[in-house]
Amino acid sequence: MRPVTWHVRAVVGAVLLASAVRVGLRGPDGGMDNAIVVRAAEAWLDGRSPYADRHFLYLPGAVLAAVPQALLPESVVRFLVPAGVVAALVLGWGCALRLHGVAWRSRFAALGLLALAVGFAPFGHLVDLGNWTVASAAALPLALLLVCRGKWVAAGLVIGTAVAVKPLLVPVVLLFVFARRWRGLGAALLMPGVVSVGAALAMPDPAGFFTRTLPFLLRGDDSFVRLYEASPAAVLPRLGVPQGAASLLAVVAAGAGVWCAWRRWGSGGGPAELRVVETAVMLMLAAFLVSRPSYDHYLVVVVPLLLAGALVPGAVAGGPWFWLALVPQIPGFSWPWLEPGTRRAFRDFMTLCVLALTVARSCVRTSGVGVESVDPPVVGEPPVPLSRGAF
Repeated sequence: MRPVTWHVRAVVGAVLLASAVRVGLRGPDGGMDNAIVVRAAEAWLDGRSPYADRHFLYLPGAVLAAVPQALLPESVVRFLVPAGVVAALVLGWGCALRLHGVAWRSRFAALGLLALAVGFAPFGHLVDLGNWTVASAAALPLALLLVCRGKWVAAGLVIGTAVAVKPLLVPVVLLFVFARRWRGLGAALLMPGVVSVGAALAMPDPAGFFTRTLPFLLRGDDSFVRLYEASPAAVLPRLGVPQGAASLLAVVAAGAGVWCAWRRWGSGGGPAELRVVETAVMLMLAAFLVSRPSYDHYLVVVVPLLLAGALVPGAVAGGPWFWLALVPQIPGFSWPWLEPGTRRAFRDFMTLCVLALTVARSCVRTSGVGVESVDPPVVGEPPVPLSRGAF
């Protein structure tokens, strides 16, 4: 693929810059969700418990990570945060491209990033909110790139660092279990454990995450939060399905997703990078189906990984169902009966379910391919045997 011209690079850069500046001009805190974390850091600096705010859903490590923001002037934070979110998303996209062997300066790289920025609503929502999900959106592609290059311990440290800030990538730990990479698994678990314990001991309420936040997450009974959740357990009751049945269906769907991921990894079929990506993405989507809460911007963690592989034969993004799943996320398109903000979750629910089914179908279909058909692993790395322990 030919390198992109400077004209296209300028357009992409202008769009990304505009998205960050727009958020900075509109609010003083860099986004509503970022403000929640900064307030938690301010509470800790004042000697109060960060977990007094029930909407603070992060591990104790996030409090310390937000302290620099709490000490900076608002005039700096309001522009620094959206710029940092955009930079982290660009980093994640770059790692996803390299994972699939696509050059950063190619037209596909530039146009794909532009498509995400202007054509995928959760991308803009993440920048608007300043949500710390962005740490996972950058860490997962980087970790999978390291996995494909055989650096499992480094990948575990990357995953563990992201989990220490926000536990969104916990499901990916199963990838280390599937591969029997125990050192990488230890790194992924030890990093957030050490950071969380150390940070918790510095809190006035060391067990606040377990006594306040975890019960809130398990109940999912916040009336405001429920309106924006995309998981079946939250959306189906709004359509008249009993809560118990909806929750059971979500658990069954998540379990099926984990089984599909296990099948995908165990088969060894298809190109090596697709095996890694599809297994990890399936694990994440399975978690999104059952987790409370589950928001649209969580999709930014998995969609760029799939999109970056669109040029690889047999990739999920090469089929029509992937694109159909993303149709509800087109910004500015009017959907009948779904335009009020509190109904956005129905569109997100459709995207999540169709995308999960699409990836699950690919996992099961590819699992029937023999190991002998697997291509060599990733760009610039020597081929390695693709047994269960190869990754």
